Amino acid sequence: MSLLIPLYVHPAEDPGAWHRLITAADRTYAVVLNPANGPGPGPDQAFTAVADALRAAGARLLGYVDTDYGARDPSAVTADARRHREWYAVDGCFLDRVTAGPEGLPGCRRLVRSLRRTGARTVVLNPGVDPAPGYVRLADLTVTFEGHWSTYVAAFSRSARAKPPPPERLCHLVYGVPEALVPLAVRTARDRGAGICGPVTGELPNPWAELTPALAVTEDGGHT
Repeated sequence: MSLLIPLYVHPAEDPGAWHRLITAADRTYAVVLNPANGPGPGPDQAFTAVADALRAAGARLLGYVDTDYGARDPSAVTADARRHREWYAVDGCFLDRVTAGPEGLPGCRRLVRSLRRTGARTVVLNPGVDPAPGYVRLADLTVTFEGHWSTYVAAFSRSARAKPPPPERLCHLVYGVPEALVPLAVRTARDRGAGICGPVTGELPNPWAELTPALAVTEDGGHT
């Protein structure tokens, strides 16, 4: 099981978390960099440093870009992605708050094509729910669940599609997971067809401010 790591805390605020992430880079699918709800107004030297260290450790880097469910101008989205590449040499982008309905699919398709033309090698979509058919084919990875652990265990189930997408194309991001149940969250994601996951113990408003304990959990549920 690979881990998608959105770590939304400044390196100066929690340098220990970034150091642990760098040392465990080989266990990640990708790391999402989010200096200021996007690339921010200019390069941040602290993020430049951790980006360099993560890249040297073999991590794939994605720049966080908010699409506001299709409401943002596509040119603003591509501009954010370009700044991430220029300032932090990311490999691609993590598109947050992506549309999930069939009416938004054509616009999302055009946006992904534009991002790839401008250099994004990896594109991750985050509608946070199982989207309409067609979305998963657009991206390298699609987040088909983002929500609280209580919702995940109570209501979420494997996609009912006749031919589910390959596990390596799906990701589940779950927050509010009791630390003792993080190994269970990893196994649950795998059982529900997602080859990538990102369970964290944090809660809203920013559950991604803390590093996932899953980086220290081995495949058999023990700790490294």
